[in-house]
Amino acid sequence: MNGLLLLTDRRQAARPLPEVIDAVVSGGVRQVVLRERDLPRAERVALADRLRALLDPVGGTLIVAGPDPLGGDAVHLSAAGPYPPPPLGLVGRSCHDEAELGRLSTEDYVTVSPVFETPSKPGYGPALGAAGLARLVRAAGRPVFALAGVSTAEQVAACRAAGAAGVAVMGAVMRSADPAAVAHDLVTASSSVQVAVSSAEVAAR
Repeated sequence: MNGLLLLTDRRQAARPLPEVIDAVVSGGVRQVVLRERDLPRAERVALADRLRALLDPVGGTLIVAGPDPLGGDAVHLSAAGPYPPPPLGLVGRSCHDEAELGRLSTEDYVTVSPVFETPSKPGYGPALGAAGLARLVRAAGRPVFALAGVSTAEQVAACRAAGAAGVAVMGAVMRSADPAAVAHDLVTASSSVQVAVSSAEVAAR
């Protein structure tokens, strides 16, 4: 997985969701979490198929929120369950504190939130900040994606400095009139931090 995980929200999207995903793929996004859990299953399956068709040519992955992979092999589960997670190719989970991290078993990655205050969920918090994120990264035992309120390169750098493998973004991309540009900037910021960290590790050897 690269350093940016995009979560969908068609209600916030400035364009139809497939158009947004087409744009962000051109901006470098390679992992998309399909939320839209209020849709009837048949509609959600059709949407999943459309989004996979956009991601497959670039080696991307569609991750489905909830235990039903909708014909794929990747899911993102809530902190509430199910436990243990289903035996699929890629499984992530949303976590918010040490207690939830302590219930993890075979999950491949987690999102940790809320890292910053977020317009998508006003009042959701309190925000962890960089120090709280770093504490949960140490407890996770697997790659952590920092979620909530991430919209700038500076925030990406702060999350990576706290030990996160990357960032998970929703509103900043969904609401943008130019989602490709926003996605590109965030992917580039995450990649730049990764290169800088790798270079520092090599120099320290």
